[in-house]
Amino acid sequence: MRSNLVFLLLISSLFTFSQDVRKISEKYIAENGVEIINNFKQLLSIPNVAYDLKNINKNAEYIKSELEKRGVESNLLRMVGTPPIVYGYLPVKNAKRTLAFYVHYDGQPVDKTKWSNDPWEPAYYDKAIFEGGEAIEFPTTQAEIDPNHRIYARSAGDDKAPVTSILTALDLIRENNLEITSNLIFFFEGQEEAGSRQLRQYLEDNKDLIDQIDLWMFCDGPVHQSRKPQLVFGVRGVTGMEVTVYGPNRPLHSGHYGNWAPVPGQMLSDLISSMKDKNGNVIIDGFYDDVEPLSESEKQALLNVPEIDSQLKSELGVNTTEGTGSYYERLLLPTLTIRGLNSGNTGKLARNVIPAIATASIGIRLVKGCDPEKQKDLVEAHIKKQGYHIVREEPDQETRLKHPKIARITRGSGYPAARTSMDTPVVQSVINRTKEVIGNDLVLLPTLGGSLPLYLFTDVLQKPAIIVPIANHDNNQHAADENLRVENLWYGIRLMSALMTIQK
Repeated sequence: MRSNLVFLLLISSLFTFSQDVRKISEKYIAENGVEIINNFKQLLSIPNVAYDLKNINKNAEYIKSELEKRGVESNLLRMVGTPPIVYGYLPVKNAKRTLAFYVHYDGQPVDKTKWSNDPWEPAYYDKAIFEGGEAIEFPTTQAEIDPNHRIYARSAGDDKAPVTSILTALDLIRENNLEITSNLIFFFEGQEEAGSRQLRQYLEDNKDLIDQIDLWMFCDGPVHQSRKPQLVFGVRGVTGMEVTVYGPNRPLHSGHYGNWAPVPGQMLSDLISSMKDKNGNVIIDGFYDDVEPLSESEKQALLNVPEIDSQLKSELGVNTTEGTGSYYERLLLPTLTIRGLNSGNTGKLARNVIPAIATASIGIRLVKGCDPEKQKDLVEAHIKKQGYHIVREEPDQETRLKHPKIARITRGSGYPAARTSMDTPVVQSVINRTKEVIGNDLVLLPTLGGSLPLYLFTDVLQKPAIIVPIANHDNNQHAADENLRVENLWYGIRLMSALMTIQK
């Protein structure tokens, strides 16, 4: 009887604590919303393209300073000519776990001519631009803030929102005397959008700073398209190649040589169409063979994910989709997409010529089990089966005369997919805590469609890693008019506060 009473008291106290964190975070946001948005605006105003080292370092110094203001031991991990890692450590007495928050503070390059506003001068809109939103002044009082307002700037959604969420969560925890229950490590990267080329070296060189981590949490990507919060347990890998096919050794007059000279654009179109069936399924031999099946927990989680195919069709203006199966069924398969095509000119620049070459850029997304190099090997083997002689350099005259069809292939770099089991104990703690504070509408997604170098953590460091996204799904990440819905910033603050105060 006594043990049952103790158990009930424990459950009651945990419920009360989760209620307190939720109420405290809501109250804090309601009282400090204007300041939070202004702080976010200040961070967004610092240009953050990875190759712009001067401004990237300004970002790093700013974030390091903000962490230090909040009592976090911080320093910049540096390599010559490379954006630094902002590293922070907040130890907690008697902590039973160490949680790491990964965020990247760099953003994609911009073409300002495509933006409605200067991407480095944050703009505030009453709703999304694509919904007819209009620019308004940034709020000066709490009453002026609507959760559906949007903040437009590069990296508003990808990936500076988690930085502000984390800093704000530390503020509200301190000001309300809440208990941080895990050792916290902050690991902010400055070249994720440039391919994380030095990330592995940073991890290996600073292994002593990160070896104690029990779980990496990647604060990147969007919440579910239904606007429900989600946790994601894996990502696709990525690789690709460029394929150039050859016709005559110089452009030819299409009147004189049409119907006689081979047309590279037509050749390339035929080659690409041979890679998929009429439904969009990849028909390259072995392309799907290495897909690692889902666990029972992952299959069950997928059953509870909201259906979004109809919504996406309407939102994106498409009548039909590629392949067979739902969005999530397709998400669990490797993809082959054409990222770009080039041969001659169109529009006013079109000429009556047969171009000498045609080039396609092919993107390949990988799922757990697929090896990047093997997938490219399979594509090359298919190209050979279509009668092409493969070269790595520009073919000389002798090669041109010897082979009827020639393809120059430039293989891209890449990395494999990664996935962490939902059944891992520390992962279960995060799932349960998120549900306690956010609610039971939480979506658990086995893998995300996009790619992150998560394998460095799961496969190289042998640590579990999950994704805890906060941005709105329609944030235009990587594109012009990138934005963050204000409610998603509020959600990020609530979520980070909850994760820093996990009770069990």
